[in-house]
Amino acid sequence: MNSDTPLSPRPLHHLPDGGRSVLTSRQLREHGVTAAEAAERCRPGGPWQRILPGVHLLHPGPATGEERLHAALLYTASRERPGHPEGAVPAPGTGGGPYGEAMITGLAALALHRFSAVPSLRALDRVDVLVPRARRLRGAGYVRFVRAAALPRPREITGLPTAPAARALADAVAQLSDASAVRRLLIEAVRQGHCEASSVVRELSRARLLSRAHVVDAVDALLAEGRAMAEALLYDMVRGYSLPEPLWNVELRLPGGPLLAGVDAYWPLQAVALEIDARTPRQGGGHDPLGRFTPAGEHMERLGITVVRVTPRKLRESLEAQAAVVRTALIASVDREPAPYVVIRPR
Repeated sequence: MNSDTPLSPRPLHHLPDGGRSVLTSRQLREHGVTAAEAAERCRPGGPWQRILPGVHLLHPGPATGEERLHAALLYTASRERPGHPEGAVPAPGTGGGPYGEAMITGLAALALHRFSAVPSLRALDRVDVLVPRARRLRGAGYVRFVRAAALPRPREITGLPTAPAARALADAVAQLSDASAVRRLLIEAVRQGHCEASSVVRELSRARLLSRAHVVDAVDALLAEGRAMAEALLYDMVRGYSLPEPLWNVELRLPGGPLLAGVDAYWPLQAVALEIDARTPRQGGGHDPLGRFTPAGEHMERLGITVVRVTPRKLRESLEAQAAVVRTALIASVDREPAPYVVIRPR
């Protein structure tokens, strides 16, 4: 028996919705198409084409952007396990579904996340695929592999496993030397709510990209953008939820003494200070709404000043809840000992 002939072929026209437009060599054999027949149909001028080794596009003309990504994942899955024959695709449940553990990352993933600052999927010269570091894989055609010791949990976008926005952004930045392009991507990530500035900085640090001058400059712009957006939300919170008007952006000092802290808002009658924490999360203290885990916060608490810390994400996702935290701190001030006098100056 010819090894290319399946025991129970399933004709292509029996595929749902007219059939997939991208199939591997093995999938074609499962549908009764021998290797010789596939090669014949992929001749110049034929109805099919070989888009990647062992992967076929079942129509003439250019592939769509999503077809290119689908082909890249099928090519990866057919080779990421030693001993699998060309065109073999893991069965569902044996390591991440039909694509194994692979996922789209880099600029292609950002396009799937609907970043406007990246080319269309069809226009991309390369498609980056994130795979485990231990896999021995060689890129082919437009496919480039990005390896990682630990893979993030992918998001499924249009049926394709896709790296989270912050991780895809770091993988894209690693390939970019254009400072303005890097800056546009980082700013869009925060401005359009794709991810938090802190998560972007964390991924860039993990990828060891913060030693590059043009990336550092873009991060400075990113953090400034994130802070400006958070400040605008803070103004909306105070006025939209009828909180007393605070003193905005002030420094607190002891009389004749050193600087206590610079805060984003301060209610002097209640001795309540609010800080926007837009830094990269640190170990410990990340879930406490009060600022007692920093030296300045601890010092102010000992003096009787209540410190409320909010993150840009909390302001964006739960503005009403953050307003309730501030209102509770203001109400609770009547039960505390009066705070010592502090000098208040514009920051």
